[in-house]
Amino acid sequence: MKKEETLVRLRAVAQVLAVTLLTAGLSSGKDSPDQKREKTRKMAAQTLEDLYKLQPSSQAGIQKSSGYAVFNNIGTNVLLLSTARGAGIAVNSNTKQETFMKMISAGAGLGVGVKDYRVIFVFETDKALARFLDSGWSGSAQTDAAAKVGKSGGAYSGAVEVAPGV
Repeated sequence: MKKEETLVRLRAVAQVLAVTLLTAGLSSGKDSPDQKREKTRKMAAQTLEDLYKLQPSSQAGIQKSSGYAVFNNIGTNVLLLSTARGAGIAVNSNTKQETFMKMISAGAGLGVGVKDYRVIFVFETDKALARFLDSGWSGSAQTDAAAKVGKSGGAYSGAVEVAPGV
């Protein structure tokens, strides 16, 4: 078998595996909608608690924001295909209104692996929060980084602006 044929077959297997991993969690679970919402609330509370322990100053920033969103995601990367899916909650800080959301992404990127991660969005303005709730957020690039929390650093170590006001 030629090297090119091997690469084509390997790529096809990787794509099938990635699609299988992405859709594996789409089957309906036994949790009721209320149970799913409660699990999402608990995940968000734990994620924020973990953030506040690592970066105590972040609590004041989130409290004075127009709103925030917390997502739990599982990402897979198989050779050139990367996918991620998850669920979360967006909260309007002024009204305390909760919006439960799903998140999905796909892209290209060299690598192999599976990761479970959480994402926190902080909305500086009502307009940014409304835009996120109405149409979600889309980005064209993704990168992973690891950061060590030391005795010095900025207000939100590891935070990045992903859109105006977010």
